[in-house]
Amino acid sequence: MALTALAQDVEFKASAPAQVIVGKPFQLTYSVNQRAKDLRAPEFTDFDYIAGPYTSQSSSTSFVNGKRTSSFTLTYTYTLMASKEGTFTIPPATIKVDGEQYTSNGVRISVLPPDQPSNASAASQPTSNSGSSQTAKGGQTSNSASDLSSNIFMRTLVSKTKVHEQEAILLSYKLYFAGVDVAQLTNNTRLPEFKGFLKQELEMGEIQTELEHYNGRNYQTAVLYRTLLFPQRSGDITIDPAQFEALLRVQNRAQVRSIFDDFFNSYTTATKALTSPGVTIHVSALPAGKPMGFSGGVGQFNISSAISSTDLQANEAVTLTLTIQGAGNMKLLKTPAVDWPEGFEVYDPKVTNNFRNSTSGVSGTKTIEYLAIPRAGGTYAIPPIQFSYYDTQADDYKTLTTPEYTLHIARSANEETNATVVNNFVQKEDIQQLGSDIRYIYANELPEFKIRQSTVTFGTLAFWLCYLAPALLAALLFIIFRKKIKENADITRVRYKKANKVAQRRLKTAEQLLKADNKTAFFEEIERAAWTYLSDRLSIPTAQLNKENIAQILAAKGVAEALIKDVLHVLSTAEFARYAPTSDHAMQDIYNDTTKIINQLENCKL
Repeated sequence: MALTALAQDVEFKASAPAQVIVGKPFQLTYSVNQRAKDLRAPEFTDFDYIAGPYTSQSSSTSFVNGKRTSSFTLTYTYTLMASKEGTFTIPPATIKVDGEQYTSNGVRISVLPPDQPSNASAASQPTSNSGSSQTAKGGQTSNSASDLSSNIFMRTLVSKTKVHEQEAILLSYKLYFAGVDVAQLTNNTRLPEFKGFLKQELEMGEIQTELEHYNGRNYQTAVLYRTLLFPQRSGDITIDPAQFEALLRVQNRAQVRSIFDDFFNSYTTATKALTSPGVTIHVSALPAGKPMGFSGGVGQFNISSAISSTDLQANEAVTLTLTIQGAGNMKLLKTPAVDWPEGFEVYDPKVTNNFRNSTSGVSGTKTIEYLAIPRAGGTYAIPPIQFSYYDTQADDYKTLTTPEYTLHIARSANEETNATVVNNFVQKEDIQQLGSDIRYIYANELPEFKIRQSTVTFGTLAFWLCYLAPALLAALLFIIFRKKIKENADITRVRYKKANKVAQRRLKTAEQLLKADNKTAFFEEIERAAWTYLSDRLSIPTAQLNKENIAQILAAKGVAEALIKDVLHVLSTAEFARYAPTSDHAMQDIYNDTTKIINQLENCKL
């Protein structure tokens, strides 16, 4: 129930069953955690007042690790009864605590019709829901378990029976019981294989029961299993029956000979096998006319994109971020391709999924980061990215497109000028340089060349050096490269050694964003530079870093307290500044502080 309270320490709430039956009394309870008076209950216009309020109170005191904890609860209980079917809301009540008035939450109650006569109920009970292999055993006598099939059974519930390929279906196995005491469910459960479907199970948590009116009778119900199914082919796909087992407490009908027999032998445990019937799903193939960029997405989606910078130098990395958000077969979405210009060194995209599974399907975001490095200066265009999917609500294909990005790449000092290196991106200066490198074939008569006789004699020192020197050089190179390969295999050590280089590259990007007055991207780059540097230098994944453990680790490594405070100040300032107005002077100060602490940490033995 929702809580409505006007003070932090006072809790005043109302509670009642979510479902009740016409003609059966139920209790409405108001509870407050402080001593109170003058309860003003609302008018129960939709319910018959039976009795109340009955007042009770409880208190407790405990000591944990020498700390005293006390609690107090004051409860008011009303007995009501519904006289008609429907869904009704009981308005909030008020109460006074220390002279101040507090208001409870309202209560919403669903009123179910009463049971039909037993003969009609039994006649209307479908046998397919209870299965054909249900047996009870456990020593009960007479007919104590002979009529259990109408009192406890399973149903297979699906959200849809007609869907398209890859369209999500919610399947639930639900237990119905009335007039029997279900002690527990055993682990003897057999689920179908769900052939033809991709399965995504949903977390159940603690099993809760609620009332439901079904086929003229009110049952206690509980969902035992729930999953999302995504059909992988068209046609009729049949889901086989599922098997469950429950332990029941069945009343012993044997003649009672004494009061002790009645007390100790009135109930017997029985095992009940339950079959949840199979179901057939009619799956339609996706319609013709699939767009060129269609890769199997079914649901409702939207996309957005961002680029780290459009003005940079050659050999500097550029990151294009694409975010797909929506609901559908999110886990089956393929990564859209980016048509990078020629001459860009392209890396594998980094994909981050943030999905939520619920009864309505799979929803969330899929974030793809594309990294590329331009190797030559110039102006290049990154064409729009297209993402096509089938919209189940519109019953049609849709294509979403990102904007086109134009990159202005400045030539860097170490840019290769050879045309073969930059892959057909040749500037005028390169052509001039290339001309001085070309050596033409000499067409005139060649001069005579005299072959000089070797002066190395067999068995001399020079002779053996000619053989031994290459072997020694090869052995030396083998040792050097083997050590280099071993060092590169240690990813943590490589990141540690390159931490400063990576941080300086990010700071350089941040400096460009500072000049462009792009505040949001600037602070993101500053934060990324600081956190990535600390992650690499401390050999801890970024996801596990926080300000508290950074301070502890730096202190344990002997870093001065003043420097630790500066590090935490930079992290906090950059984080806060992303969402608050900031002057250009403050941006420059943050940039300088970040550069300063990284240089100081480089001089520490981390």
